[in-house]
Amino acid sequence: MKSLTSRLFFSTLLLVVSTTTQAELSDVTRIFRLTPTLGQFEVCHGGGCAETNQLSINDAEWSSVTPIFNVKATNAADERVQIAKAIGEFERIVGAKNGTSTDLAGTFDSGNTPGQLDCNDEAINSTTYMRLLKANGLMQFHEVEDTRMRNFFFTGWPHTTAVIHDIKTGERYAVDSWFYDNGHPATIVPFAQWKANYLPADSPIGKPRNISHAQTKP
Repeated sequence: MKSLTSRLFFSTLLLVVSTTTQAELSDVTRIFRLTPTLGQFEVCHGGGCAETNQLSINDAEWSSVTPIFNVKATNAADERVQIAKAIGEFERIVGAKNGTSTDLAGTFDSGNTPGQLDCNDEAINSTTYMRLLKANGLMQFHEVEDTRMRNFFFTGWPHTTAVIHDIKTGERYAVDSWFYDNGHPATIVPFAQWKANYLPADSPIGKPRNISHAQTKP
């Protein structure tokens, strides 16, 4: 017989899947199994990948991403800065295509905002964007991993991020684009720091703001 803790764990898991994300696990699995190309890739939105769009990036749009890497990074730290900026640029491009340019930082204070993404959408999309960077030779010092979660109600509200690791040192980093509005560079911090409930001090999350007049960042 399962222990009470085990039953509580699986009951909580069911609650998370049924109420905080609407994603079909098959859709998420399918997206991760795809090999994204600039001519065809999928993105999530609507909370828990409830909605997906198959998109492409044309030469003009791609030319707004590649200049971020014009000065070739000579170390992993510099490359992480470039990756963060590139994810923001991907968000700007994609947002104009599928109506997610209005996405605001966080989830709970802006869940009814059109075009809103939750942390699951953000993590899956950021993973796809980084896979595109890697496939096109713009990431030299890092490998892309699967998404990871922190907390599970017992220690705080669950939250998901994209993850990379430094090829040379093996150190892992969270790549989190949920902390800011659409188009803002992603936050990249050591995974252990992120795991300890990291929240950037200047993130709009949890702070008063007039959502109806909020502007996305360039």
